Amino acid sequence: MTGNGQKRAVGRPPRIEKQRIVDVARRILEEEGVEAVSMRRIAKEVGATPMALYHHVRDKDELLMLTLAGMASTVPRPELPDDPRDRIVATAVHMHAVLSDMIWVIDVLSRGDLTDKGALWMADEIVDSAIRCGLTPHQAIHAYRTIWYLVYGALVFRRADARRAADPGRKPFFPSLLTQDDAGDLPRLAALSEQWEEVTAAYDVAAQLEAVVDGLLARAVSPG
Repeated sequence: MTGNGQKRAVGRPPRIEKQRIVDVARRILEEEGVEAVSMRRIAKEVGATPMALYHHVRDKDELLMLTLAGMASTVPRPELPDDPRDRIVATAVHMHAVLSDMIWVIDVLSRGDLTDKGALWMADEIVDSAIRCGLTPHQAIHAYRTIWYLVYGALVFRRADARRAADPGRKPFFPSLLTQDDAGDLPRLAALSEQWEEVTAAYDVAAQLEAVVDGLLARAVSPG
């Protein structure tokens, strides 16, 4: 009983805020990756039961969506050039730069259809600019997907490189597994194997994006 005669609630679980759940999930993502995120793990860290979390989020996918929400808006939009071709390149380079600073997002996006709605302006900008360059709407969508695959792929490999670097005892298999004995079957790779790491380390994503964009826009049908 309390002093005013009312009964005190016994064993009532502590109130948890949705933002607290999201913040914990985001921290785990940043530090350990998407596989480390589970409703049970987060419930334990916020001092609640897994069932209590389901009052705030439907499942793990919805939780991951919430970790993405608003992330793109934390980075100011760049000033884009007027030329539509240059706008595509600038937007694609910006996309890569944003994700480079939030590399954990790559783990979330790997699950498929999850995204931050606030980031979709980049897709819209690329598709619109591609149409203005003469591509059909279908070609423009395909062009966007190709650009996204390059950006995403580059960051996946960067993520993998960082994980390998964290394990100094791990021996790389490529290109060290190539020898001159492989020259018959793999003549070009065998010849370039000693230069491979140096050349790939100098890979310029922005320059490659420009080349890809130019190739995609070359398919535009000239008017008349």
